Amino acid sequence: MTTPLLAIGREPLELDRLVAAVSAGAPEGADGAVVTFLGLVRNHNLGRSVTYLEYEAYEPLALRTFGRIAEEARRRWPGARLALHHRVGRLDIGEASVAIAAASPHRADAYAACRYGIERVKQIAPIWKREFFEGGDVWIEGATADPEDARARAEAERIACA
Repeated sequence: MTTPLLAIGREPLELDRLVAAVSAGAPEGADGAVVTFLGLVRNHNLGRSVTYLEYEAYEPLALRTFGRIAEEARRRWPGARLALHHRVGRLDIGEASVAIAAASPHRADAYAACRYGIERVKQIAPIWKREFFEGGDVWIEGATADPEDARARAEAERIACA
């Protein structure tokens, strides 16, 4: 079974499959690095004891946004390729919510492209997180930047290259 480079769904994330998918996009021996990021549900936030999270997304637009992010990274770091998967639904403490793999001929580009990927997801992907904690729940984040906003894109790049 072939793993897509970009996906959103309810199934647990498999980082090894993302690494294989992003590595399959280059001739053997062309990549000098594959960098991965795995975002996990933590048990605390803002002084609260978190019990679980629920993610919602507008999936068709989220996938188009993931494609945009991958293309932006490819243009900024030529030769870099991203695989980006995000979960939706209920996630318990310790489960992975987002997984990114970046492959590139050079390690610095792979690191930067991977970091850029998560920064842009947080900025522009139509994905919302609801946090459940002892005593209540709250929607705590979602995309806030216009995908065309050059300043937001530059800020994600600045963070990625810091």
